[in-house]
Amino acid sequence: MPRLAFAQSFWDGYDTLEKPVRAGVRKAMAKFQALGVAELNADKGLHLESVENARDPRMRTIRITDFWRGVVLAPDDGSHTFLLVNVLPHDDAYTWAAKRLYSANTATRALEVRDAVALDELTPLYETAARTAPRLLFADVSDGTLREFGIDDQVLRAARSLVDKAQLEAFSTLLPEDQLEVLQYLAEGFSPEEVYRDVVAVRRPADAPAEPVEDLATVIANTPARIRLVTGPEELQEILEKPFEAWRVFLHPSQRRVAYRTSYGGPVQVTGGPGTGKTVAALHRVKHLLGRCEDGRILLTTYTNALAAGLREMLALLLDEDEKLLARVDVTTVDAYANGVVRAKSAAVPKPIGDREQRQLWEKAVKQLDLPFTPQFLAQEYRHVVLGQNLRALDAYLGASRRGRGTGLGPTRRREVWSGVERFEQFLDDRGETTHLRVCARAAELLAGEPAPYAHVVVDEAQGLHPAQWRALRAAVAPGPDDLFVTGDPHQRIYDSRVSLGSLGIITAGRSFRLRVNYRSTEEILAWSARLLAPVTVDALEGEGTDSLAGYRSLLHGGRPQAQGYATRQKETEALVGRVRALLAEGLAPHEIGVCARFNLSLDAAEEKLKAAGIPVLRVRGQVAQRAEGVRLATMHAMKGLEFRAVSALGVNEGAVPFARGITPREADPLQHDADLLRERCLLFVACTRAREALSVTWSGAPSPFLPSAA
Repeated sequence: MPRLAFAQSFWDGYDTLEKPVRAGVRKAMAKFQALGVAELNADKGLHLESVENARDPRMRTIRITDFWRGVVLAPDDGSHTFLLVNVLPHDDAYTWAAKRLYSANTATRALEVRDAVALDELTPLYETAARTAPRLLFADVSDGTLREFGIDDQVLRAARSLVDKAQLEAFSTLLPEDQLEVLQYLAEGFSPEEVYRDVVAVRRPADAPAEPVEDLATVIANTPARIRLVTGPEELQEILEKPFEAWRVFLHPSQRRVAYRTSYGGPVQVTGGPGTGKTVAALHRVKHLLGRCEDGRILLTTYTNALAAGLREMLALLLDEDEKLLARVDVTTVDAYANGVVRAKSAAVPKPIGDREQRQLWEKAVKQLDLPFTPQFLAQEYRHVVLGQNLRALDAYLGASRRGRGTGLGPTRRREVWSGVERFEQFLDDRGETTHLRVCARAAELLAGEPAPYAHVVVDEAQGLHPAQWRALRAAVAPGPDDLFVTGDPHQRIYDSRVSLGSLGIITAGRSFRLRVNYRSTEEILAWSARLLAPVTVDALEGEGTDSLAGYRSLLHGGRPQAQGYATRQKETEALVGRVRALLAEGLAPHEIGVCARFNLSLDAAEEKLKAAGIPVLRVRGQVAQRAEGVRLATMHAMKGLEFRAVSALGVNEGAVPFARGITPREADPLQHDADLLRERCLLFVACTRAREALSVTWSGAPSPFLPSAA
């Protein structure tokens, strides 16, 4: 009986196929699994046949419909494992298959594909130009080192012809995946030791034999990041019905080594840019921890209800809806968890108020006490210094560090600030109200000295958490092995949270990992989005040092993002309707298209125009059913945790991004001013990196100063 595996290259195009073609794929694959090998070769319906003049003699095609063919890599070793690698129109399928060559990487042992014909045609042209170049891109790396990293003869010859990173980029769609990433890391200046550790070692199976094995079944088994082996008709039917969901919780090798390490000696930190699989690693860590003990409870947490709902859904998918396992995991926000602690351990019923109500109380305090500060300044001082350091008395505040605050305060001024803090808290107490951060502080107090309620705590999107929230989490689990598993990206810090994990007893030294490969968006979208943050530095997640996007890349490629200005908001919205119509005509489903803006006002206009054009829309306010009909409309803040095949960002104007009224004046506090601008840059970065294949950024009037100059 033949076995069937699916390559990522097949999934990349499957969602774009029209329904009759997808039905043909399902029918052909079901027949493929039902037949024996001899019947497979004789079946006239499948029409399995060789590809003439193919660089890889194992290439075959099968009939999908009258005009579409599936490209299959067939075994030549008796293993009976076939790999479906692409589905294309008839003539395109034969042309594509004839040029490709599949091979086993000698270092990672994974199956790779290259456009062998194009490589042979282009390399001599680059070699000619390289003879007069003053320096070659990989001049400092020996052939022996490159071969140790899995670079084979054909790729080595191409690499030795390159003079700069731009030329390497020109070769990127032709080169084998693992070999390309080795060369990209080296080109970015990473040392050979770092490249071996971060690229080669994490992808090589732990039980790999001393010499590479060429049989197709073994090599496929060594390539879980790019190939999925289907073992039965039920699994085949399920995965073809919901291909995107099937890959949502799929781990790649660099993530697997982090998620499934048997045990860590203490807190673990996993960072990485958008789409690098941090959330997936966190979910698999939960699965691993559940398997290590039968009764320990786990807290899986994040900072918004929508993100928590997404975690809950993905965890259920990963655990196959196993109710017994799911019952051992509490999936909630940090604020909701802290609220539950306070309710359970005290007579109080917390009534947290929102940001608007807090601003009103600060305004009232300033007015009543005639304080020489703005309400905004006092609110920020309270958040970053008083609550950030858990200060409970004037003496503590008088001696506290105000690192990160740009306005100096002597003792007299600090006493005035403290009078405002006391008045604000008195207002809350008189009204029987509080804030979410005060609830977190109270929860940490109540848990102090008691047995911790959880065996493990796993935190996703950690960059959004405040020190008060971290204290509640630190109190939720006893310090020790596998206590905290933390994932996040400081480049996605869209709320004003500053924290030093070390000062809170969360030490990750020696247990920090960085994921650098994006599995969501194209390289073109990533490169464009990264330029939004190029002018600034970003503090590391733990609060010490800086973080960098160096080496962050995608192996996927597509069209360049489109950036366009319009004379009026009305013309911008009309252009959006045309763009959405074009995407729908290309075969995208409405729910695969996301439209975002800084404010709901822009979305209101977009919703009206799209509906008038007969296009279904759905506003994102919290969790939305993934397959519910309608183009998604969301604020940039609500885009966090979402992803779409195509994203249109509207209203990226001067005065809106950054939002002028949300920026602290430089003369009032230069450090807070810079922090506010960085937060707004990160917000736009997050919105743009929700796009998988296509990104459009538009504005009316003057563009945002954040946009790349070449936009």
